[in-house]
Amino acid sequence: MTIGLEFETVLAAAQEGGEWAFAVLYRDLNPRLVRYLGAKAPGMGDDLAAETWLGAARNLGSFQGDEGAFRGWLFTIARRRLVQHWRESARRPATPSDPEAFTDLKSADDPETEGLAGVSAREAARTIAAALPPDQADVVLLRLLAGLDVDQVAEILGKRPGTVRVLQHKALRRLSEKFSPEVLTGSSPGAMETM
Repeated sequence: MTIGLEFETVLAAAQEGGEWAFAVLYRDLNPRLVRYLGAKAPGMGDDLAAETWLGAARNLGSFQGDEGAFRGWLFTIARRRLVQHWRESARRPATPSDPEAFTDLKSADDPETEGLAGVSAREAARTIAAALPPDQADVVLLRLLAGLDVDQVAEILGKRPGTVRVLQHKALRRLSEKFSPEVLTGSSPGAMETM
C-alpha cells in the first residue's frame, strides 16, 4: 500500500506538525515496519517500531524526497535501531518476569483482536527470517515488506546493488526449495500424475 500522489501534501503537513498527516504515514508503513523488526528480533517488533517512529519524528523536518525515499529513510532508521537493540541485548541479558504478575492488569482496548489480525503476516515474516541466513533475510524482508528498491536496500545494508540482487536471488531460490509443494506435502512431483 502506498499513499501515492498525495504523498507530498501529507509529508509537508506532517513536517509542519499535522497529527493527521503523521497518522497517515504511520498507518501506511507501521505494519510493514513491525513485521520486519519482529522477524529480525522476535517479540520486539512493536517496541523497535515505536523507537523508529520517535527517531523519524525528531528528524522529519529535515527529510526531503519522494515516497520511495521516505520508506528507505524510515527503514534505515529501523535497521539502526535493530543493530542498537542487538548490541544492548548482548551487553544486558533480559530478566524474565513472572507472567502471573500481569494477570490482573486491565486494558482499555482489545489487544487480542488487534493481535490476531496481524498474526499471519508476522508469522510469514518470521518464517522467512528463520529459513534464511541473516543477510538474505534482510534483503528479502526489506524488498518485500518495506517495498524498497535494490538501491535503497543496498544503502541500508551497506552493500553494493549487485550484491543485493545476488542475495535476493539466492534467498528466493532457497525459499522455493524449502517451501515447495513437494517438500510441504511429502509427495514427489510425479505422484499426482499417476493418480
